[in-house]
Amino acid sequence: MKKVLVVLIAILLVLTSCQTHERDVYTPHYVYHKGYSVRLVKGRAVAPKGAPKRIKRAIAAANKIVGKPYRRGGGHGRHQDSAYDCSGSVAFVLREAGMLKKGAQPTSSDFLRWGRPGFGKWLTVYAKRGHVFLIIAGARFDTTGSGRGVGPRWYLSSRRCTGFKVRHIPGY
Repeated sequence: MKKVLVVLIAILLVLTSCQTHERDVYTPHYVYHKGYSVRLVKGRAVAPKGAPKRIKRAIAAANKIVGKPYRRGGGHGRHQDSAYDCSGSVAFVLREAGMLKKGAQPTSSDFLRWGRPGFGKWLTVYAKRGHVFLIIAGARFDTTGSGRGVGPRWYLSSRRCTGFKVRHIPGY
């Protein structure tokens, strides 16, 4: 009986250690695909000609707030704000694109339930408690670039996304 108990405890320790060490996961690397990927020009994204109208609207919306500073709670009290946090900037883009109800003020945690699970063809939301960002037509739209809040910007670099859930709107 004692041996069985020791074996069960050993198995339990192995199983729980596997669950606590999640391997690092990264967003896809940006690779330009003509007709699908955005191009960045002076920090702004140029939408691909073949992109759906809502995606073009999302890219245009993101470009409107590129360069705004980061402020916790920014973009939550007002749609047009002087600064944005992560969820405020994502909500701004999605409202402008018609993918989020007008007046909706979701937090990063709320995006864990937005849309449907999985990757989108054109737009994917990466969400976890405490942070959210977008991949639109291959480029990352994020408020953090080097581990600290800098405000909404476009990035062509990959980022660590361990613990994030991916969400999308079917068809996009």
